[in-house]
This record gives sequence, C-alpha cells and structure tokens, in this order.
Amino acid sequence: MGETKHGWTGSMTAAASALALAAGAGLLVSAAHAEAPASRPVAIVGAIVFDATGAPPRPATVVIESGRITAVGLKVKIPRGAQVIDAKGQALLPGFFDLHTHWTGGGVPATTPQIASAYVAAGVTTVNDFNAAPESFAPRRQWLSTLVAPHVNFAARVSTPGGHGADWADTATTKWVNTPEAARAAIQALAPYKPDLIKAFTDGWRYGASPDNTSMDGWTLSALVDEAHKQNLKVFTHTVTVERGAVAGKAGVDVITHSLQDRPLDDEALAAIKAGGTADTPTLAVYEPVKPGEPARDPADPKNRQSFRKFDIALANAKRLHGAGVTLGLGTDAGMPGTPHGVSTLHEMELLVRAGLTPSQALIAATADSAKLMNLAADRGTIAPGQRADLVLIKGAPWTSIADVRNTDRVLIDGKLVYGPGAPPMSANQATSPPAIAAKALIDDFERSDRRSSLDTLRTDDPDGGMDRTVEISQTIARGTQGRALSLSARMAIKAKPSAGVIIPLSRGSITPVDASAFKGVRFEARGDGAYALGVTTTSGRWSAPFSAGADWRVVEIPFTALKALRGKGEWTAKDLTEVELMGGRSAGETLWLEIDNVSFY
Repeated sequence: MGETKHGWTGSMTAAASALALAAGAGLLVSAAHAEAPASRPVAIVGAIVFDATGAPPRPATVVIESGRITAVGLKVKIPRGAQVIDAKGQALLPGFFDLHTHWTGGGVPATTPQIASAYVAAGVTTVNDFNAAPESFAPRRQWLSTLVAPHVNFAARVSTPGGHGADWADTATTKWVNTPEAARAAIQALAPYKPDLIKAFTDGWRYGASPDNTSMDGWTLSALVDEAHKQNLKVFTHTVTVERGAVAGKAGVDVITHSLQDRPLDDEALAAIKAGGTADTPTLAVYEPVKPGEPARDPADPKNRQSFRKFDIALANAKRLHGAGVTLGLGTDAGMPGTPHGVSTLHEMELLVRAGLTPSQALIAATADSAKLMNLAADRGTIAPGQRADLVLIKGAPWTSIADVRNTDRVLIDGKLVYGPGAPPMSANQATSPPAIAAKALIDDFERSDRRSSLDTLRTDDPDGGMDRTVEISQTIARGTQGRALSLSARMAIKAKPSAGVIIPLSRGSITPVDASAFKGVRFEARGDGAYALGVTTTSGRWSAPFSAGADWRVVEIPFTALKALRGKGEWTAKDLTEVELMGGRSAGETLWLEIDNVSFY
C-alpha cells in the first residue's frame, strides 16, 4: 500500500515514525526487553495451552525463569517464590506476530508509544516496521527500550526510480536501484545500519490505477536477494500481481508481503513460488473492501467493483498458496488507511479463516510460522522449554472460534506481565515523543564532505512526490576564502507546484526533538535566483516562512514569530523542533538554484 513521507513536505512527523530495536546476538531481531531477566520466576497455572507446534490444546502449567520458558506440563514444579498467574479456563498462546506494519503519523494510533501500547494490548509481541529511515534506527531502538513495547524489527527499503516507495521518499530512506550492480551497492550501504530485514518494492502495478513502468527486473532482484542473504538478511517484497510473484519466486525472495490479486494464481507462478522457497503474508486486512466499523458498500457499484473483485482473488490465492504448502505468515499493512494498529493483526487472523484456513492454521500463521519466516523459530513463536516467554492469555478458545483472539486478558513479554490484571502501569507510554534535548546554536556550516551536518545528522534531498519527481542535486562546494557552502540545483518536474529542498535533521533521524526556546529564530547566509522558504518541523506540525535570495550573498534572519503553520494542530513553542529545511518551487520544467551557508539559531 501507499506510505507516508518522512521529510518536511510529507504528512509524517518524526515523533510518529516507525520504530525498531537493536539486533540481538545471533538473531535478526531483538526487543525493548531483550534478555532482561524477570525479577522472579513466573508460573501460569490452569490454562489450556495452544503451543503452536501442531499439537492439540491441552491443560498445562508453564514456568518462566529469566524471561524464558523452563517447563510446560501438568506436573511441573513451581519454583519457590514464583509469581503465580491463575489462568483457569483461559487459553494460553504464543505472542502474535505482525510482519508488515507502518509506524506513521498518518496511522491509528499516530504516535510511537501509543502504537506500542496498541500492539501490547492485542497480544502482538513481535512486529516488522516498514516505514523507517535507516538513520532513525539507532535512536528509535533507544526510545523503544524505554517503553512497554513489542519486539520491533526494522526493514531497510529498496525500490526502483519512480517506483512504489521511491515516489515519496528520499534516497537515504529508500534506495533507488535498477541494475544488479546498484542493488548490491544498496544492500552494502544499508548493512552498517544493522537492519533486521530488507523490503524491496518490486511490483510497479498500482492496483490497476496507473501504468506499470517501474517494476524491478529479475536480474536486479536476484542480485539484491543474493547480496542480502550474504548479510544474513531476509528479503520481503512488495508484490501484488501473479506475474511478479513468479519473478519473486525465481529470484529466491523470502517473503511476498502482499496478496497476489490481479488474477487467479496459475500453476506456473505457483510452481515458481514454491521452487523459490518463497512465503507470503497476504495483508488481507488492508485490502478488505469494507473494513470493520465502516458503512456497507455496494459491490455492484462501478466505483466499488474493482476492490471487491481484487479482494475475492486475494482470498482465493491465499488459500491456494497455503493448500500448496507455501508458508503463510501474518502481516496487515497496519498504519495505512482503515487498518489500525493492534486490532488489525487480530482481524487478519479472522480473514485468514475467511480465506479457508482453519482457526488453528491461522493461529500458527500468526505465531510459529511468522517466527520461522524471520529466522526466529529457535527463539520464539511456540510454547516450549527454552523459548522466549512472549505469551498471551485469552478468554475463550480461539482454535475453535477465531474471533476469541479479540478477548485479550493478559500479555507477557520476555516473561514480564506487561498488560492486564496485575501488570504495572505503562507510564512511559503516555508520552508522544522522547524528551527534548537542548538545541545547539550551530546547525550546519557545511564544512563536512560526507553529507552530514555540523550536528552529525544526515542531510537529505526533498523533491516533490510522485512517479515523476523533480530532479535535484545537493552538494557542498567551495566558497572562496569562506570555506564550503551547500549548493542546491534542481529541474522542476512537469506537474503543478513542483519543488525541491534540503532537510537538515536537528537530531539523528529526526527522532529526538530539540528545545530551541532559548533562541529567537534561524539565521543563515544565502544567494540564489528568487523566492524560497524556510521550513521547520516539530513533533506536532510543520511551519514555514518565505525568504528571497539574489546573486550576492546576504544574511537572512527569520524570527520564530514569522513562521506560519502549514499542518498539524500543535502550537508553536520552539521546544519540540526536529528538522529545518531550505526549499523552493518554480514553474514546471524550470530550473532552480540556491546556495546556503552557516545555518544556525540566533
């Protein structure tokens, strides 16, 4: 599905961006609570255990020590001093996975701590986030470590020029490739950020709404997969057509992360997917024509006919893949419209049953099989000695009635009770952003040659969005005896209101806000060819003020009082700034140039 832009001109604020945690030793993924021992042993007694191994549900006591399951059975010894959880009559299952989410400011909820709370409350203990810029990985991992949160895995993103995912993002957020050499270079450039997986946008078919002229060719995809596997990274692909599903299988893609929905799956494509060992997360929840709580729509209405038709194909193809032995994991595309975090994961299991899986098969897809797809089966996803104690207690019998997954009672992550009766309050999750740090006066003097600012943050280009984007180049250039300056040159796309700009994050990845209330405004030196704008992003909105520049260098001072709100509902306080941007627009097809130096607060 569509994604939200991280830069200043998009709809996403940094505080509400996707988050994830640092890679654990020997694992693709780790969590906010990784290996943190529980203060005392835990014994869950009286529950009916669905262990996700294929065994029938059975009564058993589960003992947890140091965050791991140590015993499962009717006659196990409960350690002295253990915290005993009476779960009589309840179902005990492994914590659920959601392998496709977007932690964006456009989702529901919209801010990171609240997104984390929504997943925990639903019993979802491991998620993949597909929305984060690699620069934000480290600060987001740090922030999540302070919250009650599921284990969150970061996907680094690769697409084709103009392709899905590259139609709004900068080249640091989504690498743009169209040759095998570029694909290998992209994976090598992403590896130092320690991503947990790779997401490749390989299918340019935009659900029949526009032409496909951006699909990734098989040679490029094969090279991408090969290079990622050398880095021990799984590759998930945005793939929505049967033809591109076959290409994914032939390239050895690990997981197709959407429904194949343009036509019924044919034998040749199915064989290619199976031969490649490729799995699927159908994300049925995001494609459902009438989502929970929405008013009814007439399937015969021409405006609705295509969405109902595609969804029926998606259901049938998911069932055929599963019946042929292709592993199905659980993903939702949560964060996209009509697909709220947490509850959509539970609804996806209901939709898998609607597609033809049994309730038990849907539960295994959401637990053991999803763990397998992330190379985590040895760590979590089942209830057995040695497994991480990520568990959910449910009132009901979801292996009989899948709707019972909505009856979450208690949730444990790494053996700690984090939700439900007896759990401590999630106090840290009440905030909407990390605590602000004091702003430094100097933002960027452009003396570094590695695209990093004086704050050691990565500058990013910010052309307008769409398949046809303004072409821009920003670089540092010599400024005579004044050292170096930033040069921005751009050729405007043929569209209404094209633009170009350069974003300077005020903290790494624009995650931690800065408090600039000790200053009056932003000062910089500029020269150029006309009208421009200064943009300032905060955790609650976006602000702007115009300025002009001519052929000669001049000092520009823009007081905070001159900034006007462009989006968001927050008030200007100068205490929650995340980015500044220098940008401009021209008529379609025209060129723009701007040189900037010595950007600072004054």
